[in-house]
Amino acid sequence: MSHTFPKSHHLLSSEQFDRVFAARKSRGDNRLVVYTLPNGLGHPRLGLVVSRKVGNAVVRNRWKRLLREAFRLNQHDLPAADIICLPRPKHTPTLESLSESLQALTRRKR
Repeated sequence: MSHTFPKSHHLLSSEQFDRVFAARKSRGDNRLVVYTLPNGLGHPRLGLVVSRKVGNAVVRNRWKRLLREAFRLNQHDLPAADIICLPRPKHTPTLESLSESLQALTRRKR
């Protein structure tokens, strides 16, 4: 079981992001809003949208680093879907809290 995060597990193009947002399947908690769309690839892919409302560049980059790490460590437990994470402002991220949120929000059924 590899814990790498290759480019094939990233959402890269605006078309990929638009497809997930168009499906309008979102879930949220006090830390994150997560949009998901099944992808049929056999593995999850991650996209991040961290707006300036979250904080300055240092804070935004910390969010992105921690979200990528939470995804990397939990990717084998996540469904085969395209996942876009949007952090909520006014929350200080920790790896443990983001891992919990990511797992809970991608597993929850509507």
